[in-house]
Amino acid sequence: MKPFPNPSPRTSPSVSTPPGPAPTRRGLLGGLLAGAALAAVAPASALAAPARPQARTAPAAPRATRPLLLGTYTSEAGGGAGIGTAAYDTVSGAITPGPVIGGVRNPSYLAVHPSGATVYAVCEQDPGAVNAVRCAPDGTYEVIGGRPTGGAGTTHLSVHPSGRWLLSADYGSGSVTVHPIAGDGSLGERTDRITHSSPPPGPGQGGPHAHQIVTSPDGGHVLAVDLGTDTVYSYRLDEGAGTLTEVSRAALAPGSGPRHLAFHPGGRFAYLACELDDTMVVCAYDPATGALAPGPGQSTGTGSGTSYPAQPVVTGDGAYVYLANRGHNSLTRYAVEDEGATLRLLDTVPVGGDWPRQLALSPDGALLFAANQRSSTVTVFAVGPDGALTAAGDPFRAPVAVCVLPLP
Repeated sequence: MKPFPNPSPRTSPSVSTPPGPAPTRRGLLGGLLAGAALAAVAPASALAAPARPQARTAPAAPRATRPLLLGTYTSEAGGGAGIGTAAYDTVSGAITPGPVIGGVRNPSYLAVHPSGATVYAVCEQDPGAVNAVRCAPDGTYEVIGGRPTGGAGTTHLSVHPSGRWLLSADYGSGSVTVHPIAGDGSLGERTDRITHSSPPPGPGQGGPHAHQIVTSPDGGHVLAVDLGTDTVYSYRLDEGAGTLTEVSRAALAPGSGPRHLAFHPGGRFAYLACELDDTMVVCAYDPATGALAPGPGQSTGTGSGTSYPAQPVVTGDGAYVYLANRGHNSLTRYAVEDEGATLRLLDTVPVGGDWPRQLALSPDGALLFAANQRSSTVTVFAVGPDGALTAAGDPFRAPVAVCVLPLP
């Protein structure tokens, strides 16, 4: 399929995104189903036996399409011109392109507000920044401004469940930042920023590298995964002041390079991808204290060598976990057992692209999307009742696809 077109004149540029050099971190077709016609029944003669009534077929429900946003690197050769927009068929998974939201540099990660009315994008550069994009009811988008994080290489963000705070992680500076979110979705000046100054960086890391910041399912704690210090930091967020207080640290194996975690919906376990030692770690989580207790690293099913696993995702029912393996260009499927405490490796399947940077499940859990950075594609998989993944259609062309966000 064709790549995204040039930026649409309907999109508005951001006035708050600072320019910057290239980022430092590199690392499916819709349509309506025709309603089935009702069979005609010929009138019966008064002397003939009554005609047998024919079964009526109810009109098929129309296929739905839902919006899809795509993150990219605008400063990389062959990269995009901003945030890509598209739509996907909720039955087939087929993607059709839309206009580009211009004015946001290096929007390599995206997150949606709980209301669905605003999307937030990182600006992965130095200096780092975050931007807010309004999602209008008519399907158009407008950049409504950005704010600096005070760090470098902003690589991840998430919205606190309250909808009042935006949390971001700066890879380059190893820092995490909090910004207030106004009622209209816009961002205020940051209320806190913390740099991970200890423990010392892992082997060959050179410094802290905050790679993810998320809120626990109970909403009680904020967890920051730092690849550089091989540590997951747990913070308590003051929801009045927007400040973070560290309450616990979880140490991973030296040189493991923890990157991203995903919580089981039960809220007592999280699954952590370690990109440098090619492992998946099951972590017990204590909602009372915020403490995370990592277990031993286990296989990603990719064989020998380092496959740089990128991101785990958990199905809504908590039955399966999927993991993107960049070096192996595959997706690993695990069965979740013991109420979340155990992962059992089932299989790996080819991702159908090169360097799967990020995964996302559709809101109904029926489809899995993979953003493949080096092949500039998004591949889509149907999720079976047993969690098995089946490729759905051809890869969708998207310039330097590093993030895919299916909207509700």
